[in-house]
Amino acid sequence: MLETRFVKAAAAFSLTVCPKSLASGVTEATKATEPTEAIRATGKLLRRALSVTAIGAAVLFSGHVAAQQVFAAASMKDALDDLSASYAKETGKKPVLVYGASSTLARQIEKGAPADVFISADQDWMDYAQKHDLIDPNTRRNLLGNELVLIAPATTTGDVDLKTGADLAAKLDHVPNGKLAMGDPAHVPAGLYGKAALEKLGVWSKVQGKVAAADNVRNALLLVARGEAPYGIVYKTDANAEKRVRIAGTFPADSHAPIVYPVALTKQANRADADPFYKFLQTPTAQATFQRFGFSRP
Repeated sequence: MLETRFVKAAAAFSLTVCPKSLASGVTEATKATEPTEAIRATGKLLRRALSVTAIGAAVLFSGHVAAQQVFAAASMKDALDDLSASYAKETGKKPVLVYGASSTLARQIEKGAPADVFISADQDWMDYAQKHDLIDPNTRRNLLGNELVLIAPATTTGDVDLKTGADLAAKLDHVPNGKLAMGDPAHVPAGLYGKAALEKLGVWSKVQGKVAAADNVRNALLLVARGEAPYGIVYKTDANAEKRVRIAGTFPADSHAPIVYPVALTKQANRADADPFYKFLQTPTAQATFQRFGFSRP
């Protein structure tokens, strides 16, 4: 069983994590930035690919599968890092945390990446995992909620009234190379929510050509934090985690589908290791930590 899992994991990390995410990210970064920034983005993506490969290598060659392999949406990083440290202190077992766009993580699991727990930033990618028999549907739970916000660099002033016919396009036009940073609306949950909200407000057609599509929501956050985009669409928790940005507006809750983070154990999960952490995430203590970082109850 372990040997099979190692072989499948090797295929996932070598064929999916490095070439696919690297090529995708470089293309999006190149579209979103000037040549110098594209070079920086390429270097960053190379480091990220090597880092993920290192995680895979550690799993494959340590002689056993590391406890609690958790594949989680990128927007959960700060809260989940905090909870992981607390859990490790209490139990002596530190989960291995892998962050990324929910779409990318689901596809990695599909190709055999050794995940025990999967936390998606939307229902659609958890539905995908369930449809492809990647998770145990009996363990699927709605773990968290979030809000969708418009951010701007912290050095700026002025809010955007996010209502029907909002003047976001005009604000972008008044900024040189004015881009709207957001997760790729083709597959990244934050981007999908963002596109839906902009369509509901009647402004998507006006800003679509100005979108700087990122491979996950945290990279969209970075574009605004570094001043490379005047506005961006992220989750409230992302904005709370980055001091270099401010919230310029909050999208109406009815402008997009409810933002819900479902969690489930995978079909290949090592239940002896995965069950305790999976249950820990649903305790009042863990929920209080999530709320401290800005998440809400689903």
